Amino acid sequence: MNKKQRLNSLAEKGKSVEKVIFRPILMQFAAEFIGNNYGEFASDYRVLVDANLACMEEFQTDMVGVISDPYRETSAFGARIKFVKDGVPRCLDTLVNSIDDVKALRRPDLMKAERTLDRIKAAESMVKKTHGKVPVIGWIEGPLAEACDLTGMENMFIQLMMDADFCNLLLDKCLQTGKDFAKAQLEAGCDIIGIGDAVCSQIDVHTYNQYVKNRHHELISYIHELGGKVKLHICGDTNHLLPSYKEFQLDILDLDYQVDIKHARAVLGPEVILGGNINPIEVMNKSEAEVEIACRELVNRHKGERFILSAGCEISPLTPPENLKAMSLAAHL
Repeated sequence: MNKKQRLNSLAEKGKSVEKVIFRPILMQFAAEFIGNNYGEFASDYRVLVDANLACMEEFQTDMVGVISDPYRETSAFGARIKFVKDGVPRCLDTLVNSIDDVKALRRPDLMKAERTLDRIKAAESMVKKTHGKVPVIGWIEGPLAEACDLTGMENMFIQLMMDADFCNLLLDKCLQTGKDFAKAQLEAGCDIIGIGDAVCSQIDVHTYNQYVKNRHHELISYIHELGGKVKLHICGDTNHLLPSYKEFQLDILDLDYQVDIKHARAVLGPEVILGGNINPIEVMNKSEAEVEIACRELVNRHKGERFILSAGCEISPLTPPENLKAMSLAAHL
């Protein structure tokens, strides 16, 4: 059974066969593992692909992905991006400062914009190099995350409280670009689209339901219509949002360490694959033996369910490789 078949079996049968699927989020860790830096990883799809494939081989991960940083779509809208050697790329422009700026935003041509095209090329390369036998996860910014990238988080939070017209128009434009980017990556061969909307954990459920819930539902339904699976990634404490996810028919939901998997299962039911949720700080700081014990305990609790072993969010570049190997070892039944 290859890795794609293993994922399909988990989705269809509801339990792992041979081993629990292991999929940590690897970005700067992966770049440095092959001797590159984060700036190269985010700016050159060839580095991103090589880093993912090397980590898959070394740590026996069961999926690969094209996640790198938040500013692919922002760049396509016209913002200038500065690449940092050992840090997340920086966005140098706030494109939206008023409702007139929102109205002026044009729908990007993602096949011509350098950074979105780079991610599409990464997807194509990964599919080719894994011969269609490994699930490839595309990645898009969720509508609220992208709105914050375009107008600044502080300003967006103020607008959520004060100006519904501003918010609805901006979020609709971000949703459309998210759809476009998801479609392009599915056409490049991705099996799954990850939706990163971490900022949602920072808003109350009323605001989420008013502005984001229906847009998430529309985006997820659109990806499903195109034949793709969806992985929703909202890290942080999302306990208050779980009931709002119930109608999404999610394929995979990432959970951070603040959310109890048993509780999420009780709210969402048996069909969704839950990914998580070891604290990445513990993966970084604890001993190899302690990491393996913690992961084995988690695996033993959930191996009979639709479950993927991961950390709650990205693996820190300061994590000893031995600790990541300990996580991988714990995934074997």
